[in-house]
Amino acid sequence: MLEHLRARNLGLIREAELDPGPGLTVITGETGAGKTLLLGALRLLLGETSDASVVGPFDDSAQADGLFVTESELGITRIVPGSGRSRSYLDGAVASVEALADRVGSLVEIVGQHDQLELKKPRHILSLLDAILDGEGQGILDTYHLAWRTLEQRLEEAAKLGGSDTELARELDLLQHQHKEIEDAGFAAGDDIALEQKEKRLRNAAEIREHLAAAVAAATTIDDASGELVSRMRKIESLDPGAGSLADAAESLAITATDLNRDLAGSVDDLVDDPAALSAIEERLNLLGNLKRKYGKTVDEVLAYGKGAGERAIEVECLLARASSIGAEVDDARAAVEQQARALSTARRTIADRISEEMVAHLREVGLDSATVTFHFDDAELGPSGADRVEIYFASHAGLQPGPLTKVASGGELSRLILAISLSTSMSAESTLVFDEVDTGIGGATALAMGRKLADLARGRQVLCVTHLPQVAAFADTHYVITRSDNEAAVARVSGTERLEELSRMIAGLPESERGQQAAVELLELSGK
Repeated sequence: MLEHLRARNLGLIREAELDPGPGLTVITGETGAGKTLLLGALRLLLGETSDASVVGPFDDSAQADGLFVTESELGITRIVPGSGRSRSYLDGAVASVEALADRVGSLVEIVGQHDQLELKKPRHILSLLDAILDGEGQGILDTYHLAWRTLEQRLEEAAKLGGSDTELARELDLLQHQHKEIEDAGFAAGDDIALEQKEKRLRNAAEIREHLAAAVAAATTIDDASGELVSRMRKIESLDPGAGSLADAAESLAITATDLNRDLAGSVDDLVDDPAALSAIEERLNLLGNLKRKYGKTVDEVLAYGKGAGERAIEVECLLARASSIGAEVDDARAAVEQQARALSTARRTIADRISEEMVAHLREVGLDSATVTFHFDDAELGPSGADRVEIYFASHAGLQPGPLTKVASGGELSRLILAISLSTSMSAESTLVFDEVDTGIGGATALAMGRKLADLARGRQVLCVTHLPQVAAFADTHYVITRSDNEAAVARVSGTERLEELSRMIAGLPESERGQQAAVELLELSGK
């Protein structure tokens, strides 16, 4: 239940607060006073789209706050700045508008004049019927959804086959060839660099040997001289102990010279002309070059391509293995969907018959004594919602041929139809039901009947209604009035004399009219308030 609603700087409203309470709460006021602005605040809390046009002249942002009470309390705030995106909060924590819709959407149902348009849409009618399917019908709907998802999965798998086993077989042959070609080449990461280094060394073996020979000769000279150097330095050390570090350095140099001489000599021995080895390396480099031209700029890219080709080949093999059965599986899945669609259609028609009877009963009580309402079913293409296209057919009199709402219902009749279908399809008494001027186009005894019907609906649940009809307002348990002075609107709860004056204004246009107030008293007596 909506415990508290506050709007700040919302259009003409500087600040307004409502405490609706249980039962029927009405909001009245002169045309242009901003009655629907309060419901605009409620729509903000439901996560509906907003823009800077809702921001009033009293501050740089608009704000809506609400407190809902179910098993626990839930506080919601929505702030709409003059520029930029709105900000939302749930129990003080930042939240997205999607989170508002998820948390608050089930707590409030708003029925407005725009719902007259929704009532003309087959998709909306279908969703209404599905929302009130009973246990068995809901099970059929769930089974249909499962069957439809299965069909989608099978169709997706069939699409992966590309529509041609031959094309998949060709792709598999190519993938297997590419994977085998790269795998058989036997390259590993970094092989390109190692092969290039070996190829360069073998190709320049003669020149390297010439330089090595000269280097060995120079190293031998140094090695021979280093022995004399160490001997002299040790003699100096015996005469001058302070020269010990120099003698150690000379000995270290001698060891390095000996090691270098040995290693250079070994390099000369290891370096031999090997045309066969050079040719083999050149062949490997040519092979790698061919692979790079086809599969990647580096050996790592080539190896990655080969791995991917192998993985895709396994996937295609699995697809080909299923190719012979996927067609039959698609047919079976489609047959299951068609079967469940027929069952779902039957369940919908059953619930539609019940709802149409209830709607006719409600319409009879709001002045359409001989109206007829039927749900007209047409076959539709199979889809996520089944294979039904549903419209409401209506005739205001038994002697008229029923036709689509879009063609035969007037504004006043649509208002009553909205009330009737809301009464017939509303399932949860836990949610707050809000009517936003759905009484357009009616008056007199019909308006009185609508007020009584709203009061009946409000027994055991919370109903809010923005109305311009005194016959409806008279049935309220709680009555708020919005007044406008210049460019500012104010909201006040009225009772007693003030309520009589407001009803008189609505009846006669004059709050202090004696006759108007007498009529208001009569309305309140009729309503039992």
